[in-house]
Amino acid sequence: MLVPGRDGIVVDVSPADAGWTYSSMRVVAISARGTYEYQTGASEWIVLPLAGSARVSCDGQSLELEGRESVFTRVTDFAYVPRGAGVTVTSEAGARVALCGALADRALPFRYARAQDVPVEVRGGGSASRQCNNFCAPDAFESDRLVAVEVLVPGGNWASYPPHKHDEAREGEAQLEEIYYFEVAGGAGAGAPGPGGYQRVYTSGTGREVDVLAEVKTGDVVLIPYGYHGPTMAAPGYDLYFLNVLAGPASERTMAFCDDPAHAWVRASWRDQDLDPRLPMTSHRAVP
Repeated sequence: MLVPGRDGIVVDVSPADAGWTYSSMRVVAISARGTYEYQTGASEWIVLPLAGSARVSCDGQSLELEGRESVFTRVTDFAYVPRGAGVTVTSEAGARVALCGALADRALPFRYARAQDVPVEVRGGGSASRQCNNFCAPDAFESDRLVAVEVLVPGGNWASYPPHKHDEAREGEAQLEEIYYFEVAGGAGAGAPGPGGYQRVYTSGTGREVDVLAEVKTGDVVLIPYGYHGPTMAAPGYDLYFLNVLAGPASERTMAFCDDPAHAWVRASWRDQDLDPRLPMTSHRAVP
């Protein structure tokens, strides 16, 4: 459940907390006419509205984010803020925002990104169909090291499938630290706690042991420092949203991954399966 602390912070994952180097995430609940201030430090950040609208100010400049009612109603606009900056986020009516961060070498300009420019992709096939909002994918938006995407999964479907990994720097694969943040819709309505779904993470054969099968609800986070991850399973009757934040040591931004060889054949099976007709679940316009 989303229970903010006194400072409004619901989720706070720093590299020190996670035991890694590059990836960060913070989810902040801002009250009506409230303010959240922070220093970006050595990381670059995206301010992404999850619910509500906000004004983002950075070193004397300001911009307005239209935002959205919830992650299940539309694709959102967002703001990029550079390393070494002071940031203030305010909201007249209240908002919940995700701050997606990555350790950065370059300080790129503070800027606005329109919802209309976010690439929306429907991927997979059959019950492995899902929607990807590639707002900060390597070929969609410029950052120094940060990669971030949203995924929406209709109830009963699987995403992050076949299971894959990106924990080695080699041809066809990148070394990336990844954060999954979840929200659930269904049952009692958008944001319902519900059973939500499940996330699997397991050993990739590199000698580092991991064996996780976690039930996920609204506000839950799963950290993936290494290992195969997937499937991400949406329980029947509950649509699932997850926000991925990734970063790693490579100078070139990439999401290159390696499928678990035991399940790689699944991709070829999608050629004979239709996409789920419930997709896309959202677009650049609000869902009626």
